[in-house]
Amino acid sequence: VRPMKKRLPVDLIFDREHLWHPYTSMKDPLPVQAVVAAQGVRLELADGRQLIDGMSSWWAAIHGYGVSAIDAAVRAQQEQMSHMMFGGLTHAPAIELARRLIQSTPEDLQHVFLADSGSVAVEVAIKMALQYWRSAGVPQREKLLTVRGGYHGDTFGAMAVCDPVTGMHGLFSGGLTQHHFAPRPQTRFGGEWDPADLSAMRSLLREHGNTVAAVIIEPIVQGAGGMWFYHPEYLRGLREICDEHGILLIFDEIATGFGRTGKMFALEHAGVTPDILCVGKALTGGTMTLAATLASRRVAMGISEGEHPELMHGPTFMGNPLACAAAVASLELLEQTPWETRVAGIEGQLQAELEPLAALAGVAEVRVLGAIGVVEMEEPVEMRQAQSHFVAEGVWIRPFGRLVYLMPPFVIEADDLSRLTKAIRSLVEKGS
Repeated sequence: VRPMKKRLPVDLIFDREHLWHPYTSMKDPLPVQAVVAAQGVRLELADGRQLIDGMSSWWAAIHGYGVSAIDAAVRAQQEQMSHMMFGGLTHAPAIELARRLIQSTPEDLQHVFLADSGSVAVEVAIKMALQYWRSAGVPQREKLLTVRGGYHGDTFGAMAVCDPVTGMHGLFSGGLTQHHFAPRPQTRFGGEWDPADLSAMRSLLREHGNTVAAVIIEPIVQGAGGMWFYHPEYLRGLREICDEHGILLIFDEIATGFGRTGKMFALEHAGVTPDILCVGKALTGGTMTLAATLASRRVAMGISEGEHPELMHGPTFMGNPLACAAAVASLELLEQTPWETRVAGIEGQLQAELEPLAALAGVAEVRVLGAIGVVEMEEPVEMRQAQSHFVAEGVWIRPFGRLVYLMPPFVIEADDLSRLTKAIRSLVEKGS
């Protein structure tokens, strides 16, 4: 871990007047904190204060910050080349990354498309599914089927398969492709499986199956759509249903991949292989933007040997060498470190320290799985007050809606994790 260094001064007035931050207004933006350095699990602010990061920078910085192995890999690659177009050219970091992704995912996923971000990876997955059927001469299969409570990204194809009611994109519903939605799985992770959970999915496929190209779902954990954990048997049944109807199955593991749920990939809880798999976020250990869409031979050859053989997508920064080098280093770090033990320890501590909050006034439910801890409130959290409270407590936690949640770096120590959980407790008690 590199030592912290001060950087250029941060002009917060300019930031407020000119920089548009995610999900906020330019007229009355949420306050922002000026970060000048990051090390381990700590963010250093311009005024010298340090915040313990409970979010892994939106679930990506699984190794923490200032990771020397990843930084060294990026510097070494930069000495060779920082970028080159991936059209007609290739390079060793991309090849090595693809090899490692193939080795760490189910055997049937042998073909890798390197994308820019998670949203783009989902767009590519959707294109793969639609083009698969067009290449097969079945263009009427152009709809997708998914479940409510899902979140798959902020671009238009991805928004169209996010929850149309409770999601963040209702404003754009009139301009989105209309797909089919089943109720989200109700049987909890760790609960007693109820086969009736799949009834709605079966009914929708009986009614619309001849126009459905694929089912897309976040396996086991629904992320930004509600942090909902459901039973692995749902995925096993879903695989069977898709096979019965001959349609493709897409898993979006952008939030859950690379150890977050206690397995390398959440699909391992169910032992199910999708036809298409999306990964991102933690792929580079949170250092650079990169994602990937993996496809089975059925999908890859179905497209490549059909009427439309070229996959019609090609981002400018696809397969960026610096990002690929960072991803290879991050995956190596996962192999070399006891991340499974660390995640199990985080899970146990989150259960011990968050689950008692379920008895407090204003708390609807507490859920924990792997390195994910969720406190669901009965009413929406007032973001400004919550953010000010957490900064004053010396932690960085960013709620959304009714959810106050933690997804800390895997390297967090027990004392730091306790500071995060205590900050949540004090917020809940303050509100009650």
